[in-house]
Amino acid sequence: MQKVINVIALLSGVVSLSVVVGGAYLYKNADTLIEDARGKVAEAAAEAITGALPGLIDAAMPDMPEVPSMTGGAIPSSGGPSIPSF
Repeated sequence: MQKVINVIALLSGVVSLSVVVGGAYLYKNADTLIEDARGKVAEAAAEAITGALPGLIDAAMPDMPEVPSMTGGAIPSSGGPSIPSF
């Protein structure tokens, strides 16, 4: 029974030591880790925007009307007010 308690105490010490060492590492390297994460987020956002932008622009643009093959005269020949002559 004493051996089991000793193993549990040893494992508890190892876990406590790893928490302290991990906390010290994070405290010392927090600025670097934060900047790396910001850089990765910025890259991902830029790629997402670059990928989505052409589709958004195409969806926002109205369809272009077709140019007629033939048009009428510049002044209508009938049906409207006439231009007075001097």
